[in-house]
Amino acid sequence: MRHGKYRFIVGFLALPLGLYALFVVWPFIQSIYYSFTDWTGLSPDFKMVGFDNYERMLDDDIFWKSLWHSLLFALVLPVLTLGLALFFAFMINVGGRRRKGGPAISGVRGSAFYKIVYFFPQVLSIAIVSLLFAFAYNPDSGAINSLLRGIGLDGVQPLWLGDPGLALWCVMAVLVWSTVGFFVVLFSAGMASIPAELYEAALLDGANRATTFFRVTLPLLWDTVRSGWVYMGILALGAESFAVVQIMTTGPGGPDYSTTVMVLYVYQKAFRDGQAAYATTIGVALLIVTLAFAAVVMRLGRRERLEF
Repeated sequence: MRHGKYRFIVGFLALPLGLYALFVVWPFIQSIYYSFTDWTGLSPDFKMVGFDNYERMLDDDIFWKSLWHSLLFALVLPVLTLGLALFFAFMINVGGRRRKGGPAISGVRGSAFYKIVYFFPQVLSIAIVSLLFAFAYNPDSGAINSLLRGIGLDGVQPLWLGDPGLALWCVMAVLVWSTVGFFVVLFSAGMASIPAELYEAALLDGANRATTFFRVTLPLLWDTVRSGWVYMGILALGAESFAVVQIMTTGPGGPDYSTTVMVLYVYQKAFRDGQAAYATTIGVALLIVTLAFAAVVMRLGRRERLEF
């Protein structure tokens, strides 16, 4: 059975690895190369400029703002999203009342319906979600300020996306709303595979639901939570944050660069300003930040694997 095993494995891996190297690794190498040039992205002619782009980046105030905003996204969004998802998933799967003649631990009635409701934002395109919330945040005719006026809070009419102090948090709220349902379903699937006997034994020992969560559920789901943390951080640093900021904010990235993130700044420098070489330099910095984030999460989240 083992004769020719490695040839068999290599035969199946060669094509995927070749495609990955061609369409992922090679563009990264090209980006690093172009970051040392003055390429505009519009002309085939360019020359090497050494570390000039990197020196310019370190002196760029907008870059530092975008870096800070991206780090906020990577740190805050996973905490909020995964925290809410764990809470909702635990309530759906373990938070139900004990029914007569039923198991000691059960989910709430209609748990399947709740999972569908939470997952529904995943069905919508992030562009549609961004447009809907952009209308909702409109300070004059938006649903949020209209609701505040309807309940007599006429004096509380924030500008939302027009306020530099609120705009970034408004964008984060949209990303949390649009992604939390995916993790609710993911964590629910993990919780459903945990044997009910473990919960029943914990209850017999006098544990309440909070203790059960931290002593039973979370340790057994930790590998899933850690993977979700990395995945959510990459989304926050990449395509999801770009789409929401690009569609919802003024500028985009405003007001006063208060919502500019690194991936948006790369796009603006490359396609708006015709500074492709400088854009690739910022892209290299974004790559380093993303890899560092993933490495830190995987290192800090490492713990002994629990099995059941």
